[in-house]
Amino acid sequence: MSAQEERNALTAPTALYDQALSLLREFPDGVPPRRGYSRPRKTAVGKDPLPREEARSAIREALSPLPDDPAALHRRFERLGIQDRHRYLIGFTVAGLPLPADQVDAARALGRRLVRTGATASTVIAGIALLGRLGEPEDVPYLSVLGLLRDLTGPVINALDILDRRSAAVVWLAVYARSDELRPFVHALWTGARQAVHPELVALSTSPRFVSSAVARRIAEASRLPDLLDRHPSDTDLLARAGRLLVRMGCSRDEPTDLLAYRDALRVYDGVVGRAGLLPPTLDNAAMLLSLALDLSSGTGVLLDWPPGRRAVLLESLGRLLAEPRWAVAGATASTADQRRRADWIRRTGQQPFKRRATPDGFRVEVVAGDPADREPVEARVLVDGRPVVPAVFGRGRAHSPDHLLDEGRLRAGAEPREVQLAEAYCTEGCCGALYVTIRRDADQVVWENWRQNMPGSREPAPELPAYRFDASAYDREIARAETDCSWSWRARTVARLIKAGLIEEPDVLSRWDASRYWISSGFDDPDTAVVTFWYVPGMVSGSPERADSPLQFRWVIRDDGTPPEAQAAAALRRLAEEDPKSYARVCGGSRERAEELGFSWPDGA
Repeated sequence: MSAQEERNALTAPTALYDQALSLLREFPDGVPPRRGYSRPRKTAVGKDPLPREEARSAIREALSPLPDDPAALHRRFERLGIQDRHRYLIGFTVAGLPLPADQVDAARALGRRLVRTGATASTVIAGIALLGRLGEPEDVPYLSVLGLLRDLTGPVINALDILDRRSAAVVWLAVYARSDELRPFVHALWTGARQAVHPELVALSTSPRFVSSAVARRIAEASRLPDLLDRHPSDTDLLARAGRLLVRMGCSRDEPTDLLAYRDALRVYDGVVGRAGLLPPTLDNAAMLLSLALDLSSGTGVLLDWPPGRRAVLLESLGRLLAEPRWAVAGATASTADQRRRADWIRRTGQQPFKRRATPDGFRVEVVAGDPADREPVEARVLVDGRPVVPAVFGRGRAHSPDHLLDEGRLRAGAEPREVQLAEAYCTEGCCGALYVTIRRDADQVVWENWRQNMPGSREPAPELPAYRFDASAYDREIARAETDCSWSWRARTVARLIKAGLIEEPDVLSRWDASRYWISSGFDDPDTAVVTFWYVPGMVSGSPERADSPLQFRWVIRDDGTPPEAQAAAALRRLAEEDPKSYARVCGGSRERAEELGFSWPDGA
């Protein structure tokens, strides 16, 4: 070995695995910190990054044929301009790399060497992807430690999801779960304190503030929830927690795909529903069981791979249980406004998931209001042949509300084709996409066709959907029924819907004040209020709007006064017709400058 080679050997960079292990040992009890570890990223000097397609081709060239050792792969990556910034492309390329049977053992051995000795993210990720395909149980501890480095967490979890779901969930929770309330549970998981997992799980809050659908799934996977239920069959606290985790996984406000990705969902449903009779008839438990029933009847739970008839059996069991007198009085002791609101929701919604309403051609619209304690949204779920369309093909957000789809008549079929947005991503369409369908009338049929998914940044092709044809008369009856059905609605929401209907029928009620209708519904922070918002542009009624590009938005809050919703809505519409709403509504949008220019106060803190 030359002197230069000796110096290179002495100054060889530390393997990323060794770096992660050293960082882990510095923390008390060897438990990683929340968000894992960051490490300095090295930027290639004097080299412009390769465009995506060139990088993909270069990665294929570097991997064909697979080298014998990590150093050779590192040299190829350097020569071809492949950098750490290409780590996700590397993972996808390796995942699709053809591997003849006689190369499998060599590829596995290379993957292990890359994972254990690789010093750059690019080469280590190639190893992670190889072990995701070919790894064995002995590789799991190495991958778990590497997953604590933030720029490797995603690829490691993808690999561990194939090799060992529990380990993937533990790493996911350690790095991604940001709530302090979860740290004792993560500590028990990471240290292998098996006896502590059960009590820490029972102690966890499953409030949406702390537990999203993804967190709920990973908690269930990490704790081996079905096994815990089997070991503690009489623990009603654990049983209730398991039910709440299922509810959170199916939450449409987050990602409905989490419930579908949870491999043990059927076992947990069986365990919870099969033992639900052991639960005390509290308001919390009644709401949890009703939420499960709603999901099993028209939500994401329908889409699980159920054995024939099993889902119907579980629904019937829940229906019988919740009809028992002891459950019927679960909300009788409600003392706070939140508890009374929840008890009212149970009374309104209690029979909905158990009604077997047959519809011709299998088309149905089910409006579902979720548990108000969780601030669940109201959805207009479209079902074809009993299966909810939105979560079946669009895993990034819930179905739109009835305010959007029904109150505006968007699902009605006319002679002219109409493209309708059925769902939008929980962030925004511009971020993560939306689901569209074109609806048209064709003689005695209504056709849903030309499905379109706008999914920016998605690496997977959107699922293709066929055209659906429905009997037009039956379709019209179902839309009319859904549009007029208020059984799901609470008083303030009904007031808002009636005000909106009145303004749609008579738009000049607002236009006479140079105003136009905007969002009208119940209040999010206070569901016992109806909220009317409108835009104001001076001169709109005369046809000469002044600075139409700078409107002001106003908000009028109407508190439920206990009188019939029809009377409250009629009174609100009369006031809108007789008094300028700008005199009693408050500015809530636009710009401070424009508000002050027109003589209105800008809201504090806005």
